[in-house]
Amino acid sequence: MRRRLINSTLAVVLVVIAVFGVSLFFVEARSIESTARDRLQSEAARLVAVVESRIAAGEQVTAAKMASFVPEDRHVLIEQPEHPPISLGVQAGADALTATESGVNGETVTVRQPRSVVDDEITRILVIILVVSLGAVAAAALLAVRQAARVSAPLTDLAETAERLGSGDPRPRHRRYGVAELDRVADVLDGSAERIARMLTAERRLAADASHQLRTPLTALSMRLEEIIATADDRDTVQEEAAIALTQVERLTDVVQRLLTNSRDARSSSAVGFDIDEVVLQQLEEWKPAYRGTGRALVHSGKAGLRAVGTPGAVAQVLATLIENSLMHGAGTVALRTRTTGNQVVVEVTDEGRGVPVELGARVFERTVSGRNSTGLGLAVARDLAEADGGRLELLQQRPPVFALFLSREADQTASAGE
Repeated sequence: MRRRLINSTLAVVLVVIAVFGVSLFFVEARSIESTARDRLQSEAARLVAVVESRIAAGEQVTAAKMASFVPEDRHVLIEQPEHPPISLGVQAGADALTATESGVNGETVTVRQPRSVVDDEITRILVIILVVSLGAVAAAALLAVRQAARVSAPLTDLAETAERLGSGDPRPRHRRYGVAELDRVADVLDGSAERIARMLTAERRLAADASHQLRTPLTALSMRLEEIIATADDRDTVQEEAAIALTQVERLTDVVQRLLTNSRDARSSSAVGFDIDEVVLQQLEEWKPAYRGTGRALVHSGKAGLRAVGTPGAVAQVLATLIENSLMHGAGTVALRTRTTGNQVVVEVTDEGRGVPVELGARVFERTVSGRNSTGLGLAVARDLAEADGGRLELLQQRPPVFALFLSREADQTASAGE
């Protein structure tokens, strides 16, 4: 492209020089020749005047007396009636320029100039035009190179930006080049880079969330399968554990669907009215074997018969995250308590451990923030799930830790409570 820009610029300059340079040369050549003829005519008139003045003074016109009036590069022929012609100066060729003037006494003066004098002047003008043209071409070439670099460098930079986008580096460069069309392309590429970055972030976040959120139900499912293996001789127990495992598989499927739905549209919601006790008891049933294995207790208290609005699977996943965190990072008995406040249902999860470090506080819900060398994703994803249902997850107390899940109460139940 750079070569094309340079060639096109030089072609335009050469055409302009050819048109105006040739025209100027012919105009100057005609002007030089016309000026030379006018000069000869003026000299012929001057010499005629000198001859007339001599004749009027009664002097004889001779070559010696007229030699001082004739320029060196001229040939002058003076003709008088009844006198021999007088020839002065160098002889001119057949193509010489000629001017003739006649006096009142019949005398005639012819002035001739060699053609070479005019040709030399025309050649000098031609050389000047050629030098100026070459200078113009050189200046145009420099300007063309600079302009081509100014245009091609941004294009090369934009190509590198596009290549970086294709190679998975979506960082916008925010470079502008002072050319409206190129700046428009840069704006589009930066916008595409930002969209790609958001898409990649969402995909990575989905992968991280999925890996973390699927771990909890898979762990619970594996414990159920271990229970089935351990009690393979008791058919009733096997059936009971298999039913619980099937329920966990269904919840696992619900978690996957929930993650995919949130990744497509965070504003989408499938909230319904449900019995909060059912979800709490389900979590107690799933996690009691794990707590028994560590010699700890998992208990439930509070107001019964509460109904909330949300997605049961998401609420179960939030509670599972809180229970698992208490198992991994807490100590002593873990208690789940249900209560109401205003038009909201609250599920609190607390344990007897050291709680959340003072320096973390509410930052414990931020991604990658953890006080126990974990991934720092669990509470962040749990809060996202709660907010997607129109609820919220908060840390009410740091020591001992009290986490609370707030959900909207079902409208009918709120109205009954008001009555």
